[in-house]
Amino acid sequence: MARYTGAVCRLCRRSGEKLFLKGSRCFMAKCAIDRRNKPPGQQQTRRRQRLSDRGLQLRQKQKARYTYGILENQFRIFFTRAEKQAGVTGDNLLVLLERRLDNVVYRLGFADSRAQARQIVRHGHIVLNGRKTNIPSYLTKEGDTISWKKESTEKEYYKQLKETIEAKTVPSWLSLDTQNLVGQVLSLPNPDDVEATFDGKAIVEYYSR
Repeated sequence: MARYTGAVCRLCRRSGEKLFLKGSRCFMAKCAIDRRNKPPGQQQTRRRQRLSDRGLQLRQKQKARYTYGILENQFRIFFTRAEKQAGVTGDNLLVLLERRLDNVVYRLGFADSRAQARQIVRHGHIVLNGRKTNIPSYLTKEGDTISWKKESTEKEYYKQLKETIEAKTVPSWLSLDTQNLVGQVLSLPNPDDVEATFDGKAIVEYYSR
């Protein structure tokens, strides 16, 4: 599957705010936003024009894509699915994105970023309900159990993770056994509990045209 392979710090600079795409680096002085909070590319000397409503809506849609590491076609599929569900489309979209397996692995603290979580899933280190899976886009559901493959528990990364996992915060819709590194989906995420950096309403308006 195609994926973005460029410098992710450029995506934060393009959005004009931190999207926390590089894990712990985002909290260091090396963060690109802290060092030079300007859009990437050649800087123009003339004053930038004010963004139109369409431009603002596009920026919110791109920000959501960048945050979850999804390309346009797959993001559109998620939006279409959210649109068909009962309720507020923007909230439905956020819940669907949060339910992705790579995001759940990230939220459990098994990875420092969603990109790293996606790699962990892709490499077959994660076991879902007792079965190995390597599909980052799998939509978890209430009662699902996420753990590590037995062979992966011998890896150095896993051993280091066990030493640092206590310091990480797990959202209320998930639970984590820090001794065995086993997580569980207690309920579907509530949009109010998710600190979204994008405006779901603006995304709906963007696709409504």
